[in-house]
Amino acid sequence: MSNAADQLYLGRQPILDRDQRLYAYELLFRNGSTNAAEVTDGVQATATVIANAFAELGVEAALGDCRGFINVDEQFLFSDLLELLPRQSVVLEILETVPPTPAVIERCKALKAAGFTLALDDVIQLEPQYAELLAQVDVVKVDIQPLSRIQLMQLAMKLKPTGKLLLAEKVDSREQMEQCLKLGFSLFQGYYFAKPTIIAGRKLDHSQMSLMKLMGLLLSDADTGEIEKALKPEPGLTVNLLRMTNSVGAGTSETITSLGHAITVLGRRQLQRWLQLLVFSSGNQNGTGSPLLLLAATRGRLMELLAGELHAGDHAFSDQAFMVGIMSLMPALVGLPIEEIVAPLGIGDDLKEALCNGDGELGALLALAESSEDGDLSGLSDVLDRLPGIGPKALNRAQADALQWAGQIGRERAG
Repeated sequence: MSNAADQLYLGRQPILDRDQRLYAYELLFRNGSTNAAEVTDGVQATATVIANAFAELGVEAALGDCRGFINVDEQFLFSDLLELLPRQSVVLEILETVPPTPAVIERCKALKAAGFTLALDDVIQLEPQYAELLAQVDVVKVDIQPLSRIQLMQLAMKLKPTGKLLLAEKVDSREQMEQCLKLGFSLFQGYYFAKPTIIAGRKLDHSQMSLMKLMGLLLSDADTGEIEKALKPEPGLTVNLLRMTNSVGAGTSETITSLGHAITVLGRRQLQRWLQLLVFSSGNQNGTGSPLLLLAATRGRLMELLAGELHAGDHAFSDQAFMVGIMSLMPALVGLPIEEIVAPLGIGDDLKEALCNGDGELGALLALAESSEDGDLSGLSDVLDRLPGIGPKALNRAQADALQWAGQIGRERAG
């Protein structure tokens, strides 16, 4: 029988502030086993995986300055193991299925006194019996999907005098986002921000397209002369590259005077890393502001780490996985089909097949990353069947590491 903690997966979805900067993540800890008998105590299993995630996987460090919203049902609300969580890093999200009994109210009061932040999930109306519970929470999450514009406006007007932080969830369009802004919501969550196919597109600028082309050249093993030729029309990149190679990048005291020399000294793998970072950091006007860029960073790193689980020591495969991860989000940025984006980049057939058709191991890794971001449990199970070299524990660990890596980039950009 599998260990219960091995059967749980970590999903996540960004929560943004009014300026569309990352504020928190909702962390989704799920039972990934299709055989329910393997987990005899769901509360114990959930508590164990959360404790393990924060203690062993470094999710607390991965969140950085952001918090993690965690769903809490009635059983788990009364579990002593809840108190293992780091109070400063989590928001306990009381599910709509939790009845507002006197015992629940007292438990919430005790958790608040112990330093926890509480949120009320999936609010669609203010029922009188929830008044006491509402008084205990700091954040109210409003599910805007079933509400008409008038109903949402009426609910917001009732909630505003309570002084609670209002979070609009399931925001799927620009119109919904703008309405919630006008109604005074402070936080936002939904596929409009985090699902690439729905994010409003914009054209990549010339430099970003050049970066993509350069990465294609590196992945196709082009000679140094070709890479140097592609870099020359980009003076900003060239100066940046020379500066980096002359300082900490190369770890050498020799002075770099030409592009070819810089490429040789820095090394192709380091050059590729630098270009990959530039792709999803360029054009970001407010540091950690773009959820799409953060998602690209996290997805690329997650796929790279999982590729290492499949083929340990195969750096070329890991590099390709990273490339597929960040390129898979380009349609949202460019507003063009992926087929049109990859056509001029000269990337290999394996990458094209993964991006355009979801084929091969790279395609399976991409599907795994996408299911993870959506908290799609059935999708996760299906894709893991295609990747027998990756288990739930390895996936959890890679997700935490990827989140920490991307968060560090965001903090460096902001600083």
